Amino acid sequence: MKPFLLLSSRAEDVAADGEQAAIARFGGLHAGELERIRMEAASFLPVDLDRYAGVIVGGSPFDASTPEDQKSPVQRRVEAEVSTLLDEIVDRDLPFFGACYGVGTLGVHQGAVIDRTYAEPIGAVTISLTDAGREDPLLEGLPESFQAFVGHKEACRVLPPDAVLLASSATCPVQMFRVRQNLYATQFHPELDVEGITTRIGVYRDYGYYEPGEYDDVLARVRRADVWAPHRILEAFVQRYRAGAR
Repeated sequence: MKPFLLLSSRAEDVAADGEQAAIARFGGLHAGELERIRMEAASFLPVDLDRYAGVIVGGSPFDASTPEDQKSPVQRRVEAEVSTLLDEIVDRDLPFFGACYGVGTLGVHQGAVIDRTYAEPIGAVTISLTDAGREDPLLEGLPESFQAFVGHKEACRVLPPDAVLLASSATCPVQMFRVRQNLYATQFHPELDVEGITTRIGVYRDYGYYEPGEYDDVLARVRRADVWAPHRILEAFVQRYRAGAR
């Protein structure tokens, strides 16, 4: 079986390693079935996509909507290389799953408007499936609404022209979409459980996702959440594509 490729842009080892472990765990991937590239570390092109069953993009401290002159050289390089890789991924309709930063990468590549209109603080929100979402194979069997963890400064305000909206929330209208048949992006984090988001709350406490004095309140809020359904989306993605099915 071909492995999946995880494209990571988290510079902190504890966050990057935790993300990889969570995606493997909830995706049902065993040792050797999930390879990782740390995009922030060095130039990563070319990538031989024929080697992989699919591509997964994790979350990121980068914001796609940051003005170009305010982006770091690393962010500009990563975005340029991801865009080049997406040219081939989209052309081939290669299985792709982007969590949070996937909206900023796949969305921008396909013509979405990404800005700070629908930012959400760290916590759990209620995700509601659209009619198209209820019919999508990755969401089959999920309840029509469920809790998921979010925490982002930007989001998709206008869908890409050819995208299909699969899920929404009261505070962020675009929570999940699909491009073509096999390219998915979520604004929420399907790889996060309470332990995982607790780690990230600590790692990114100085990144402006919450005020320093709110740390204990944010922790208490996520620990009260009942989040389980999003993990099944990752599992469904892996199960659908691990054997090369389309």
